[in-house]
Amino acid sequence: MRKKILIADDEADIVSMLRAFFESKGYFVLSAVNGTEALKQVEQEPDIILLDINMPGLDGLKVCERIRDYVSCPILFLTARIEDTDKVKGFAVGGDDYIVKPFSLMELEARVTAHLRREARRTFDAQIKFSGDLTVDYSERCLFFEGQRLGLAKKEFDIVELLSQNPGQVFTKERIYERIWGYDSMGDSSVVAEHIRRIRSKIAAYTDRAYIETVWGCGYKWRK
Repeated sequence: MRKKILIADDEADIVSMLRAFFESKGYFVLSAVNGTEALKQVEQEPDIILLDINMPGLDGLKVCERIRDYVSCPILFLTARIEDTDKVKGFAVGGDDYIVKPFSLMELEARVTAHLRREARRTFDAQIKFSGDLTVDYSERCLFFEGQRLGLAKKEFDIVELLSQNPGQVFTKERIYERIWGYDSMGDSSVVAEHIRRIRSKIAAYTDRAYIETVWGCGYKWRK
């Protein structure tokens, strides 16, 4: 089945170039020239999203923040911004990678392929895990506490998925970052702590039990 890619950029020539390129590679291409159109196209359930940050009005960061709780596919930012603070903002709202303009089409295709391949590998024989009153549903990619659904952003669930599948095993921030964001992502492991803080905050609304434990000086582990 053809993979569906959404390209959102306010520069029409970039959208046109990327559309022609990815269609030649067999992709079904959706496109948008602003944030509002991007939100509408997301309803078509793309497999991956290329999202320009510097769009007028509703920019890429705001679009990502709006959709991340409901969309699990990889989101790759297209941007001329290269400051670390901008990268942290992008990862914090749920972005998966940065592609800095001007970019090589070959590198862009390689990044897209790598992210899609990584998504395809994330399947588990066990679709549900019960941990106390908390249920981890890997097929629905969400948590349930006594039947109530806890919505997590994509990267938040990815972290829960990694830790809960390996209860008691300690993962450093660096290892979590490499496993979830990938070795070739442009960022650093400091974003892991922020994601874990958000996961804990959402779980804390239902229970005071600590499912993700901090092992000081080492990293994090899922409580057995």
